[in-house]
Amino acid sequence: MKKDISKNNISKTNHTITVLLIDDQKFNEKAVKQILKDERDIDFHYCMHSHMAIRYVNKILPTIILQDLTMPDINGLQLVQLYRINKNVQKVPLIVLSATEDADIKAKAFAVGANDYMVKFPDKQEFIARIRYHSLSYIHRLQRDEAFEEIKRQSKELEIRNRFIKKTFGRYLSDDIVNSILDSPDGLELGGEQRKVTIMMTDIRGFTSLSERLKPDDVVKILNIYFKHMTNIIFEYRGTIDEFIGDAILALFGAPISEPEDTERAIACALKMQIAMEKVNMEIMALNYPEISMGIGINTGNVIAGNIGSEKRSKYAVIGKNVNLTARIESYTIGGQILLSEYTIKSCKCELRINDKMKVSPKGVQNEIEIYDVGGIGKPFNVYLPVKQDANMIDLNKQIKIYYQIIEGKNTDKEEYSAMIISLSRKVMKLHIKNNVERFSNIKIKLFDEIHDIKIENIYAKIIKIISDTEILINLTSKPPEIEKFFNTYL
Repeated sequence: MKKDISKNNISKTNHTITVLLIDDQKFNEKAVKQILKDERDIDFHYCMHSHMAIRYVNKILPTIILQDLTMPDINGLQLVQLYRINKNVQKVPLIVLSATEDADIKAKAFAVGANDYMVKFPDKQEFIARIRYHSLSYIHRLQRDEAFEEIKRQSKELEIRNRFIKKTFGRYLSDDIVNSILDSPDGLELGGEQRKVTIMMTDIRGFTSLSERLKPDDVVKILNIYFKHMTNIIFEYRGTIDEFIGDAILALFGAPISEPEDTERAIACALKMQIAMEKVNMEIMALNYPEISMGIGINTGNVIAGNIGSEKRSKYAVIGKNVNLTARIESYTIGGQILLSEYTIKSCKCELRINDKMKVSPKGVQNEIEIYDVGGIGKPFNVYLPVKQDANMIDLNKQIKIYYQIIEGKNTDKEEYSAMIISLSRKVMKLHIKNNVERFSNIKIKLFDEIHDIKIENIYAKIIKIISDTEILINLTSKPPEIEKFFNTYL
């Protein structure tokens, strides 16, 4: 490109001005050389053959051309026209040299593209002044063009950068946070940093078993309704959606942008999300799909945040033990519940309504930790869940036998245990058991009611309370449609 060649030419010669004289008379070369000999910033070149002129201008790329009007083979004005169609020098200033002052010829010279007309040779000072004026004007114009091209290049890079950021974050961040990243000069420098964040993990209780009973299209419809509401609320509270993991959401508060009250906004957001589940269920039940419920775990701590992946595919993500701990805390939840880590409680500066606290031993954590069931957050957020009512349990006249298996992670224990239902509500059952179990264990149940000829399999529940060595409370996390007949019989 012209700007690159021009810059190379100037830097290579260490001269500001490069003059090319094209004249078939050698004495004119000597005359010009003599005039310019003391001008250290001027580099002088000479070409005497008209048929070599175009090749020569392409070679040295002058900052000004002095073209004799009378040349053998090709007329001087014709050469001017050839320069003006040559992309390399079409804007280089050109002075036509003539032996006489001829108004008609002068007009023709200007018409074909000459910048000036001189009768050779004028006073030395005038001659040098004209060379300097035209050359420096051209050089300044080149510099402006270069600056403009640089601005265009930077604008294009900025546009590419912004497109990348919007593509990377646009679906996971609220618009104002994306704009905040775009406004930052370090917007792309997001990788490999340790930062304190509040992490939220959500999960639809019993969704795996629900999805096994529904068609794939129905599963997607339910998820889309659920994600639509949850995403809007997370964005409302300026959170970052790091990942959709099946029916789960991993959201961050404090990355990639840290703000005051990250922890408080995460808690308020979780409460608002649980409140919104009523709307979610209204929409999905209107389509004749079963009601769903969500558990939320929240933890606060240091993570490694950055763009993770390869050159072909990368995403913004967080990694570290605190992400894993959040998932562990979430696994203890039942539908409608929000559990906070002790670290989150300590980071929160707002007043909280704590419904319950419990000690747990998450897998991978050396010591027992406390987690807290939160029901509300005070000013300035003022978001509260309805106060939980004790389950309206119905005592059974005759206990009903069930069989259950313990679920560890994604695996179901092959050993089957028996128990008896003592009392129940639509979500909670009190069981009489014979073997020892742990609180928060997930179980898979088969129910046999021979009196009413009811047999139901694939009921999922979580043990929420150990009443005694022989009695426990379980919360039903996934109920097949057939269980409604059972409930209708006893409730």
